[in-house]
Amino acid sequence: MGKVMRDYLESAIEAAKIGGDVLRQYYGKAKEIEYKAEIDLVTHVDKRSEQLIVEWLNSRFPHHSILAEEGTEMQRSEEFRWVVDPLDGTTNYAHDYPLFAVSIAMEQNSQLVVGVVYNPVSEELFVAEKGNGAYLNGRKIQVSQVDKLRQALVSTGFPYELFKNLDDAMSYFISFMKTAQGVRRDGSAALDLCYLAMGRIDGFWERKLKPWDSAAGALIVLEAGGTVTDFQGKDFSIYGDELLASNGLIHDSMMAAIRDRSQP
Repeated sequence: MGKVMRDYLESAIEAAKIGGDVLRQYYGKAKEIEYKAEIDLVTHVDKRSEQLIVEWLNSRFPHHSILAEEGTEMQRSEEFRWVVDPLDGTTNYAHDYPLFAVSIAMEQNSQLVVGVVYNPVSEELFVAEKGNGAYLNGRKIQVSQVDKLRQALVSTGFPYELFKNLDDAMSYFISFMKTAQGVRRDGSAALDLCYLAMGRIDGFWERKLKPWDSAAGALIVLEAGGTVTDFQGKDFSIYGDELLASNGLIHDSMMAAIRDRSQP
């Protein structure tokens, strides 16, 4: 790893920990207050985490662009862009369900080169740098060797406006319930992708993700030896509408499950 790239990765790690400290500080407090204030608190935490992350990145790389979930968008560089999710798993966080994370990635010339996902409750820190593998708390990780979908544990997520097209979303879910060993819905795409990268699950699919939901996790999967495409097996883009990720061995079977689902 070159010195410059190491600086990017170390800065992303520090930024993720700064955001994680905010999430940890307020974790568990939402249940102590009324519902409306609970939502207000989570919104405050989300924005505060983003504010401190952006301030840190700006202090280190004032000429880089930044795209973040809570509205920060700074177009300053065509070459470098940071993609930030200050709290992936907002609903989980609001319910004290300990599956949420800070997700930070960097694109260089539209290529993902750095990815960091940090769960401040479990203190699991997933990192990847293009061409240099993926790691969990300093230990190298890799995808599973499960080669049959029937023996695979897969995961998914649903869009916030699920009710607008419930039948369509459930058609995918039902198809995998019929063809995989098990299906999970954990509520954090960033962590799902990291769990795939380390072999806790074997595949993941979701539609209508935002760039900050998938950027860091997608790179971590790729650097752990996995495969990431759209639902047709074409090149994946964090700005696209579909994400299909797997250990590579069950990718074709997952595409078939998607293709053969019962149409709503």
